[in-house]
Amino acid sequence: MKRNSGGVFPVAILVGALSMAGADADPEQALPQGVTQAMVDEGKTLFHGAALCSSCHGENGAGTPVGPNLADDTWLHSDGAYPAILTTIKDGVPTPKESIIPMLAKGGSGITDAQTAAVSAYVWTLSN
Repeated sequence: MKRNSGGVFPVAILVGALSMAGADADPEQALPQGVTQAMVDEGKTLFHGAALCSSCHGENGAGTPVGPNLADDTWLHSDGAYPAILTTIKDGVPTPKESIIPMLAKGGSGITDAQTAAVSAYVWTLSN
């Protein structure tokens, strides 16, 4: 039998180079398409303020008896992808699976569509 050890070393170098390249990657690269870090930052501010999200979902989206946890990997009303989160926030949840009350469109707040996109970006980061 012939030993094939000649390919192991080059593969190890390639894997190491790829992991080092990822260390210098732009952090926005990990965000969903169309989402920026500025949106996430604005969304966090809105989540804890004008958007009223933390009133039901708790600090940092950890959940309360009124609103489910948004910071884990369990999604009750969507697949947890950014577009689905955006739709859920925009349209609300008229028939919640676990909450005792429905979620109004935009959480009952007066936020704009752009602000809704920012809140959705922040909510996405809570579980990703």
